[in-house]
Amino acid sequence: MSPHTVAAVPGATPTGGAPDAGRVPHRVVVLALPAVLPMEVGMPFQVLGARGGAAYDVVLAGVRPGPVATSGGFDVVAPFGLEALATADTVVVPAFRPHDRTLEPEVLDALRAAHARGARVASICTGAFALAQAGLLDGRRATTHWGHAAQLAACYPAVEVDADVLFVDEGDVVTGAGIAAGIDVCLHLIRVDHGAAVANRVARLVVAAPHRDGGQAQFIPRDEEPPRQAGLAATREWALERLGTPLTVADLARHAHTSERTFARAFVAETGEPPLRWLNAARVHRARELLETTDWGADRVAEACGLGTAANLRLHFRRAVGVSPSEYRRTFAPA
Repeated sequence: MSPHTVAAVPGATPTGGAPDAGRVPHRVVVLALPAVLPMEVGMPFQVLGARGGAAYDVVLAGVRPGPVATSGGFDVVAPFGLEALATADTVVVPAFRPHDRTLEPEVLDALRAAHARGARVASICTGAFALAQAGLLDGRRATTHWGHAAQLAACYPAVEVDADVLFVDEGDVVTGAGIAAGIDVCLHLIRVDHGAAVANRVARLVVAAPHRDGGQAQFIPRDEEPPRQAGLAATREWALERLGTPLTVADLARHAHTSERTFARAFVAETGEPPLRWLNAARVHRARELLETTDWGADRVAEACGLGTAANLRLHFRRAVGVSPSEYRRTFAPA
């Protein structure tokens, strides 16, 4: 598996599997530490609470119940204290300031205890510093905002910090990059728990991009802007509508009315990955939806998403998702 691969393995988290109307909702506890960033503390409520087929009970906890100061100069009120982590299926730690301060032992103990009993733990942006301080990132890959990644690596040498990705999924620990990448983290949690079709419905409800692969670069430093006019969003949309047909970089460049070389440079600048890698990820994502929502055989799925043959589908699907198409279907297809 490549360094940038996110293996969304069904069952790797406490709620792997298709949604069940009779099941108790998955409990998500958002831990707001003092001086929490307002946008990030609200993000899990907005995305995970959007429903669309995903059953989550999202609650806010502070170090203790009551007002929690945010970095925006106003308070949010947490109905629960750290005791809420003892009943969490997932704990989300948003960014806080200063991110490198020493946290209270009771906070670190609560995070360790939640993880030890099987809860999934996730961070958004510099919330990763809390997980690292609790020792939950030792020996793991992790990410945070690119501007603080070097500091995370220096302060916690046991953590393998990857500053070039949107999020890293280690199964029971998920870390996300900068503020907006928190949306990608939340959608990824839904995708792991409930499948791609549900995650796409939620993305539409919150008007977000349905899927940005975790391995996509969060920040691409460059000396000069590659030549481009209005961007390549229209060409990407055009390609997504034609995944079942053979597409080359030349086809995409022709649609964008530019040369192949200029198109490739502009595409990497906009998305952080080469056109063909992006196209292959989109095809696998489409295969996930078809496996969830149809009873088509592997050959028909492979043809519809542009992967050609069942063998090619199995190869690319296992490489990207971590399981075979048949295993994925057994987990996420409706009964």
